[in-house]
Parts: sequence; C-alpha cells; structure tokens
Amino acid sequence: MAEFRIETPRLVLRDWRGEDWPPFFAGTNTPAVMRWLGGVMDQAAEDGARERLEGYARTHGHTFWAVERKADRAILGFCGLKKCNQAGGPLGDFEIGWRLREDAWGQGFAREAAEAAMTAGFAHFGAPHIVALTVDGNAASWGLMRRLGMERRADLDFANADFDPVSGRIIVYSITRAQWQAGRA
Repeated sequence: MAEFRIETPRLVLRDWRGEDWPPFFAGTNTPAVMRWLGGVMDQAAEDGARERLEGYARTHGHTFWAVERKADRAILGFCGLKKCNQAGGPLGDFEIGWRLREDAWGQGFAREAAEAAMTAGFAHFGAPHIVALTVDGNAASWGLMRRLGMERRADLDFANADFDPVSGRIIVYSITRAQWQAGRA
C-alpha cells in the first residue's frame, strides 16, 4: 500500500515511519507542549500513543499523521484526522487534531497542516463534518479552530478530566462540509 502523503508549501503530512518516533517524542513530550494534553508521558504512555496513532491508520485509513518540515525534513509533530473516541465525546465523528513541538509554534505551521488535513477530511475521506476537542484554557488551540472556520459547539461539550483536571471538561468546535465549502469560495 502506498504511503499516505499530503504536501503543503512548507510541510509534508504522511504516514509514520519507525524513525519518526524518537524525534517526535523528544520534541513534543515536554511540559509546555503537554500542558493541556494530560502532562508529560512516561515510556508506557508514549508506547500507547504510538500504538493508537498507528492503529487509527490501520483501522480507518487516516490518523494524526507525522508532520515533516520540507526545508530540513525535521519532524515537527503531528496533525490529521481520527475517529473521535474520547469518553463522553462525539464518538465516531471525524476529529482533527494537532500537536507541534514548541520551537514550531507561532510560524503558521499548525494552521497550514490543519487546513490540509481538513481538506483531506472533506475531499478525500468524505467527512460530513469535522470536530476538534480542547479545553477552555488552551486559547492557542481554540483560537486556531476559529481561524479554521470552526464554530464553538457548547452543546457537544462533555465532562472529562483527562486533559484539564481543574475544569473537568472538554470543549468542542465543529465545521460542516457546507461551511468548509463556503469558506473556500
């Protein structure tokens, strides 16, 4: 089977390779990056994350893909699509997500990757709508969701303390195929 690959002007979103994992975890399993994602992972949690990401690709044909910078082939993090499986959430919906290492923040990489992933979701995988999950305190994440044309869906928020034990809630943003198409017109 051919490697899944999306190219943007500066990035490649693609299937994971064995050699991607050490730089991915070195760059993203840090206190700053993991602040709103449940905290720094131990080796067992890293192994579980790898298995989940690889499993999504095997099961659904899409995952949160490796994000590689074209200029130097560095692994900046991940971005892509999975089926929502967060306890209490909109199970089975297409979910977009991203996680980039801190030195890649503020350069437009997350938006560039997310726009490509969203296009793949609607144009290639046939998503009727796409959701994104975060916590209220993660303004950078929900700010990007807004810039992507997503709307806050408080009616889909759910109780779950995995990422923010203080609030104990996950908030949801969503975009429909029609909204996405209108934003591209």
